[in-house]
Amino acid sequence: SKLTSLGHLEMTWRSRVRFHPLLVRILHKSRLRYYGKPEKKMDMPYQAYFEVADGSGMMSMVLWNSLCPEWYNSLKVGTVLLLDKYAIKTSYPFKTLPTPGDSQMKRFATIEISLNVRDPPTEISIIPEEMVKPEWGLPEVKYRFITRSELDDLPHNHSCDVIGLVTFVGRVERARKREHSEDFWLYRWAHAIDGTSNKPFILELFATSQPDVFERIHPMTYLVCTQMRVIRDLTENPPSPIYLTTSNESQIFITGWHKGQPYTKDVKVKNFIQWTKSQSEADQIKKTVMGGYYPFPRPPDSFFKF
Repeated sequence: SKLTSLGHLEMTWRSRVRFHPLLVRILHKSRLRYYGKPEKKMDMPYQAYFEVADGSGMMSMVLWNSLCPEWYNSLKVGTVLLLDKYAIKTSYPFKTLPTPGDSQMKRFATIEISLNVRDPPTEISIIPEEMVKPEWGLPEVKYRFITRSELDDLPHNHSCDVIGLVTFVGRVERARKREHSEDFWLYRWAHAIDGTSNKPFILELFATSQPDVFERIHPMTYLVCTQMRVIRDLTENPPSPIYLTTSNESQIFITGWHKGQPYTKDVKVKNFIQWTKSQSEADQIKKTVMGGYYPFPRPPDSFFKF
């Protein structure tokens, strides 16, 4: 069929009602958002953002309402899509934006692709990876993996991806989303090592839209976390330890979920796997801990400082 590109869409969308099909690859995936309210009677008040790209650049794609339970789990980072009968809208200005793995990629930020069950009813087709042709010019998924030895030099709020061997995972805790609110965020703390430092990655892992993975994080699993943000507070004396927290676009993977993921081709991931092969499993198991209360950042050592 006759295809269009994201770049062409941005230039011509105001003058068109009907758009040609799009061929894109998913580069980022947000957590699923529930926006239901008691006074609004909606059957499926769900929404999810994806960042999709072709040879011309990258644009946001929004999956709405009943399409979310139908498609969300099938649309993975790296998936190639053929989209038809979609709508184009001006971008929502306040949503979070992931940091692209390829810093040279052009981002089309003024408009977004809207996928709905009606007005018009979108047609979504997943193209199997073995049928994807090089001449389509679709970009590969790129990552920003760092090692533990590189972490201490990174600035606050820097975006990165990490892989490590889990040595500690805490119990699931919860924090109020807003003061006096009855909605809570679920999160747990984890430590992971990668052999490049005697210090672990300290990871604050909020529950993403992957409950099957979040509940199964345990010591000795290979943990991959993407789109993590560096948190460091240099105002304290001494400075509190640096840690990483999940963002709206973070994805978490553990042993059993890695097969077929695009990051398995990354050089730093391959280096980590080589390091784990040189380790004694029995020695590492002795150093692992699970559960319990993990006060972090640690409280001051005296009431006076508190």
